[in-house]
Amino acid sequence: MSSLSNSEYILVIDDTPANLKLMVQTLTDQGYEVSTAISGERALKQISYDLPDLILLDIQMPGIDGFETCKRLKENPETKDIPIIFMTALSDSESIVKGFSLGAVDYITKPFQAIEVLARIKTHINLQQLRKNLEKEVAKKTNELTQALEELKESQAQLIQKEKMSALGELMAGIAHELNNPIGAISNNSQHLENYIRDILHSLFLYQKYYPNPAEEIIENAEDVDLDFLIQDLPNLISSMKAGSERIKFLSTSLRTFSRSELNNDQKVSSVVHNDIDSTLLILNHRLKANSYRSAIEVVKKYGDVPEIKCLPGQLAQVFMNLISNAIDAIDELVKKTGCAMFKFQPQIIIYSGINEEKTGLIIRIKDNGVGMSEEVKAKIFDKLFTTKAVGKGTGLGLSIAYKIMVINHSGKLWCESTLGKGSEFILELPMKEGSRGVGE
Repeated sequence: MSSLSNSEYILVIDDTPANLKLMVQTLTDQGYEVSTAISGERALKQISYDLPDLILLDIQMPGIDGFETCKRLKENPETKDIPIIFMTALSDSESIVKGFSLGAVDYITKPFQAIEVLARIKTHINLQQLRKNLEKEVAKKTNELTQALEELKESQAQLIQKEKMSALGELMAGIAHELNNPIGAISNNSQHLENYIRDILHSLFLYQKYYPNPAEEIIENAEDVDLDFLIQDLPNLISSMKAGSERIKFLSTSLRTFSRSELNNDQKVSSVVHNDIDSTLLILNHRLKANSYRSAIEVVKKYGDVPEIKCLPGQLAQVFMNLISNAIDAIDELVKKTGCAMFKFQPQIIIYSGINEEKTGLIIRIKDNGVGMSEEVKAKIFDKLFTTKAVGKGTGLGLSIAYKIMVINHSGKLWCESTLGKGSEFILELPMKEGSRGVGE
């Protein structure tokens, strides 16, 4: 039988007709929809077609008794949450405890007291309704949280992509700036070289034509083109072009350092970290130069005798780019805050490399004399999305990504020491043997 009304549907299971009649009368008078079964077997079959809101279950019945019926109901995923109230003439505590252990929510004793029965039924139906409402609310909130988490992941992915694009833009701007001079030298001198060679070849042709007795025309031509100067300046010109070409080549190598291993990002290769640092400094050279409010930033290299290590060079270069960029930002911020008082200030970044005391790890220190950080800021600098920069100036992902690269991808360590107004020092530690941990890990 199906419940077509809004009233609660109760199933009464008892093998005594008089008890069934009394219970049905009592419940129907209160507006409940009632169904009956005279055995556990019939009840289980009946419940498979129509789930009640609550079950009144007699303990002592022939065949499957109340305990076994309750056990089977609680083992069924579709019926395990239906509240069961035992009906029994037994008053011994052992039977009551057994009923609760099988999953019953309450019990009533025979002979029935209508007021007590109705009060217990009402209580457990209300509790059941509250449970269902709570489950719906939890499911709703879970769905909302899942959706919010997905949106957060998407936003995070977008921020990471934005950070990558920002770093790439800075990278390309630096390269474009650094390429400007060597390309200009090659471009400007190439035309002169072409003219020099044409004039020299023309002069040689005339020498060959009139050799061994130079004619007046050869002498005049040599004077017109200043042949001695051309011969003297040609090596210098070619050397300048070669130097420019070498600089372009080095810049190209630096670019490859930042973009290498994209397809094999988890494959470590042997690398000298000094080369990665130098590549980063070259790319950031345009930011180190003097500007309208400060002098050029002096970079002091205190490189120690360190071995090659197995690492992900492209990722380490990203760490160096971020830390050195932050050092420049910190210096610029200090100069802007103090204004004219900084005329005698010498901005400086010191980069140190060496081996730790245990001879197990490579240490790199990047120290600036910039604005520094408070203890509160220092405690959060590696947190995702945390930034002290103005809106649009930073995403708060740079240092968190650098930390992940060092600690997760390289089994190393990254920490910071800083004093507000006195600069900051970032310390990196890389294990020299693959798989070992940095000191303090």
